[in-house]
Amino acid sequence: MDPTPQSHPILNYVLSRLPSLPAVRTPRSPRERDLEQPSPRTPSGAAEIDLVGRMPGLRHPSVLSAMTRAVADVASARDAINLLGPRPDHEQVDASRELLLLADAGDKADADAEDKAKELDEEKLAASREVVRLDEEHEAYGALLRDAEEKLEHVYRMAMHGRDIKEAGGGDAKGEEGSGAVDEEVVRVLKDAEEGKVVERVNLADRQLRLLPEPVGRIRGLLALDVSRNQLKDVPDAIGGLEHLEELRLASNDLVSLPDSIGLLSNLKILDVSGNRLRVLPDTISKCRSLVELDASYNALAYLPTGIGHELVHLQTLRVHLNKLRSLPSSVCEMRSLRLLDAHFNELHGLPAAIGQLSALETLDLSSNFSDMRDLPPSFGDLAGLRELDLSNNQIRALPDCFGRLDKLERLRLDQNPLAVPPPEVVADGVVAVNEYMARRWAEAVAEEEQRRASAAAVAESPRVSTPREWLTRSVSSLSTWAVKVVGQDNVDEEDEFLQQQF
Repeated sequence: MDPTPQSHPILNYVLSRLPSLPAVRTPRSPRERDLEQPSPRTPSGAAEIDLVGRMPGLRHPSVLSAMTRAVADVASARDAINLLGPRPDHEQVDASRELLLLADAGDKADADAEDKAKELDEEKLAASREVVRLDEEHEAYGALLRDAEEKLEHVYRMAMHGRDIKEAGGGDAKGEEGSGAVDEEVVRVLKDAEEGKVVERVNLADRQLRLLPEPVGRIRGLLALDVSRNQLKDVPDAIGGLEHLEELRLASNDLVSLPDSIGLLSNLKILDVSGNRLRVLPDTISKCRSLVELDASYNALAYLPTGIGHELVHLQTLRVHLNKLRSLPSSVCEMRSLRLLDAHFNELHGLPAAIGQLSALETLDLSSNFSDMRDLPPSFGDLAGLRELDLSNNQIRALPDCFGRLDKLERLRLDQNPLAVPPPEVVADGVVAVNEYMARRWAEAVAEEEQRRASAAAVAESPRVSTPREWLTRSVSSLSTWAVKVVGQDNVDEEDEFLQQQF
């Protein structure tokens, strides 16, 4: 289990340059590595090139060496976690915890419950404990990776700062001036607002801000606030006071949560919280009914709020890629204005059954959900407006026949799937060939269904073969009717009365 370039770019870069195991012995990993001479080889891949472009000091051997020593514990933990094996899925963990709770309840409850707990298979209990332990170790390792990424950023800044002092000939006035400039800018904005000046747009991006002052929430006329690429760890509840705010950009900070008061921003149209450490979005986000664009990518989201789609009816763009989503809530299907949905690089097991209700959807990216994404729901063919679709890097074996109804599809990626329908040679010919192939399958499926219904209707209308009992019943009934018509009702009534008298 290696840290990914998307979630831990700096850590991935540093660990990829370790020639061998760290010089730290563990019971599971008795080998050794030399940490003093990491390889400063040329960056490979778009992610590394982009990273080095932003942090050129990574090319410097002394900086890389200092950063490597700072994550020796991560290198050791990585080897240990790889020996443990893959992390169990959440359903398996939940079932194991439930079994252990039942056993624990048997130890503390009455005699009957205790007897029931004793009947539990000890091997199952042992296996459940192992599953829970493995999950906890993976969780601890994930926390270690997050802390290491922060540590590396700090080490890098310190290393670069030290080198700047040496080259400049002394003094850290530059750093002090920078921090002073940040404070002065915030103070100036707040002062203008207090003096009654019109402040509609505030841009505090790239200013090393660690704190967003509460008084910012009192700038009543503010329409746009950008505090991207800072070091914010939280957003004050006072943000809910910006009742006229239309744009809020909080990207690339260190946020682990958002305040519930964000739901008070009823005029908010654009919300960018990408590149943080968010594990959940507040349920109140669905109260931001004017939202047109929501970007929550590059976080650690395990799920989206259950009712997120019920009130975000104006949302056109939803970006939730590079998270840990295992499913999308069914309420997403209520976002009838949605034009773009990007959910690539998650852990999606599928799509909501009613996904076809997103009739306005034009671009859908479900790529790189790997072994988790295996099929598409039958309603997928109802996405009549779909123009761009990326299903690459999944485990889809067959496209549903309804796929042939997506006649507006212009761009399609299906590579890195074990596809049998359509066959590889059709996929290789491009989107037009796939459209034609699936359209034929859809037409054949419709024809077969019509034929089946016609056959069923014919069987229902044809005379049934009667059993002897049914034949006799109908015959007696017919004779009775014939007798009434021939003899006449009056005679029958008189005959019935005569018989009654005889009895």
